[in-house]
Amino acid sequence: MILTVTLNTALDITYRVRSLRPHASHRVSEVTERPGGKGLNVGRVLAALGHEVTVTGFTGGATGRQVRERLAGTPGVEDALVPVAGPTRRTIAVVDATSGDTTQLNEPGPEITPAEWAALQETYERLLRSASAVALCGSLPPGVPVGAYAQLVRAARALAVPVLLDTSGEPLRRGVAARPDIVKPNADELAELTGSHEPLQATRNARRRGAHAVVASLGPDGLLAHTPDGHWRARPPVRAHGNPTGAGDSAVAGLLSGLVENLPWPDRLARAVALSAATVAAPTAGEFDRGLYERLLGEVTVTAEAAAA
Repeated sequence: MILTVTLNTALDITYRVRSLRPHASHRVSEVTERPGGKGLNVGRVLAALGHEVTVTGFTGGATGRQVRERLAGTPGVEDALVPVAGPTRRTIAVVDATSGDTTQLNEPGPEITPAEWAALQETYERLLRSASAVALCGSLPPGVPVGAYAQLVRAARALAVPVLLDTSGEPLRRGVAARPDIVKPNADELAELTGSHEPLQATRNARRRGAHAVVASLGPDGLLAHTPDGHWRARPPVRAHGNPTGAGDSAVAGLLSGLVENLPWPDRLARAVALSAATVAAPTAGEFDRGLYERLLGEVTVTAEAAAA
């Protein structure tokens, strides 16, 4: 079983409009609602790849009930979410059909009490005992300690469970110091963490801070990996067009599935890039165009990179 943790779950709502214009009224052509938050997106992609997945994190209120109801219909995903008093947040994505651009609006999430945080830690440590790997994903809701991910990384390491961390800012800085197996920042998050805007140097610096392996997302240009086994750049054959929401989460699913399947790093990276591109072509986060994924998988270019000095 692969465990994913989403401390700030969401109900993802996607609106499609013909053209998004400031200060104007818009007629929405299509609305979709899905369980959201990075770890839930990762879990759904992992399940679609054939893995058994358990998801945990916080959920509450009427929005939280909607998240759990929709999650119940996802084959291969087990719900171990922890109930809280505050309402689960909503995230709004507005897709401009003319330009292909997406505008994202993210609510902050519920205020988490110390008792609720303790309940999550207890659930997490119980689930770790049967996990083959764990992904810690996304932002922290109000009330959760800024060092929360560092605590969860250390708990996984104590049980020898491989852990992937995908977050940003101070939670990322503290989490990296706890020595996760993989961190997956995007280019901006990596620069904020290391102070370097040169990707090769930045990934090297992030490893020095404690991460066993660093996989940096370069958006439509693919992934850059700095690992103990080598350094690689993985590029999609073409630039994907569509809704980029959730593309990074699909990359996490590709990396994590490759880890538990003991794939070599180039194969993990090719899978992650193909899944990410196929997610851009799908209508909502947590889904991917399977036919496109299978086609792209053999077309992703993975090349060895010289280590930064």
